[in-house]
Amino acid sequence: MERRSKRRFVMEREIRYRVLDQDKIIAAGFGKTSNLSSSGVAFSTDRDLPSGAFIELSIAWPALLENRCPLQLIGFGRVLRSAQGRIATTIEQYEFRTLARAVPESGWSARSDQKLRRWAEAVARD
Repeated sequence: MERRSKRRFVMEREIRYRVLDQDKIIAAGFGKTSNLSSSGVAFSTDRDLPSGAFIELSIAWPALLENRCPLQLIGFGRVLRSAQGRIATTIEQYEFRTLARAVPESGWSARSDQKLRRWAEAVARD
């Protein structure tokens, strides 16, 4: 019996992630999604992540804005499960962003760090 409330879609896309613990980024990396829904994503990577940790996800979106501008899905959530490099997370907040043609080497900005921290602090207060 399916326990998920949202339909999952099989989608293999490049994903980058950062994990926050007590106001510090403790892990960052990349991998491939296997499926996603509006409330969660499953992906594989080269390491396990701590269950319950706050996570920011950046997924290369398959559609182009106006057929020419690349998009990325940015999501904030928590790690639900992690075993043998297979990760399941919630997506509690998300937004689409346009991508520049040339992505900076780091792929992350200080603005993004602050947004992850603010989101985690707001969730912790609730």
